[in-house]
Amino acid sequence: MELISCITDMHRKADALRREGKTIAFVPTMGYFHEGHLELMRQAKNWGDVVIVSIFVNPTQFGPGEDYERYPRDMERDLSMAGKVGVNIIFNPSAQEMYPARYQTYVEVEQVTQNLCGASRPIHFRGVATVVAKLFNIVKPHVAFFGQKDYQQLVTVTRMVADLNIDLKIVGVPTFRESDGLAMSSRNSYLTPVQRRDARNLYRALQRAQILAAQGVTRTELLVNEVRKIISSAPSIEIDYMKVCNPATLEDISEVTDTAVLAIAAQVGRARLIDNIVLKEGTRA
Repeated sequence: MELISCITDMHRKADALRREGKTIAFVPTMGYFHEGHLELMRQAKNWGDVVIVSIFVNPTQFGPGEDYERYPRDMERDLSMAGKVGVNIIFNPSAQEMYPARYQTYVEVEQVTQNLCGASRPIHFRGVATVVAKLFNIVKPHVAFFGQKDYQQLVTVTRMVADLNIDLKIVGVPTFRESDGLAMSSRNSYLTPVQRRDARNLYRALQRAQILAAQGVTRTELLVNEVRKIISSAPSIEIDYMKVCNPATLEDISEVTDTAVLAIAAQVGRARLIDNIVLKEGTRA
């Protein structure tokens, strides 16, 4: 496995791979890998001749007071895990390399970033769109993989690629979960044993809403109330939002017709956790 930290070197490597006719499959990450990351890499191996994984904790997507400085990092561990999966190249640039002095260009995706996490983290998706666009230009992939746990991020990147006519396929990979249903996240490492136990209620609540929608309960108000009841029974969880949205536009909806996305965000101790589930309209009684 090759480790590249210089943008110029990554450009040259990507150009050479493309000249050789290789298909580049790309997984952008902030590191501190878990099984969800590894599943993205496994999927990438099925699509591409060469798998490139970036490890970069992107400062521009963290707001004031957020956890940029303490975000978990362990490069040696990440390299070992990626190597066992069969990743070919790790791209690990520095913040100074990605955002040099006098840097002033940012990418903004407008409508799909306004709701959900965009409402409480106003600069987050500008940072996400900017760094992902930069990584696409540097790594030059044919296909890139994103987890559906970060549903709004997946929608935002897909919209950006379409709007900017980037010649690239985006693949969303289903959320990878712990045995008790908790969505895997690098921030899970912040949780105490009690908080970890309480965090199970997030997925329990989503599952309950999914069952109710399938049974014909389609009013958003009723579904959200049921979710709130389950989550609120866990004392360490502070709810940020619980919303039922159109899966393409991420606008709030009052009724589930066909399909919708129920998305939640909550603070559990030091960890801000997000999760979501697809709701499908059932047969009304």
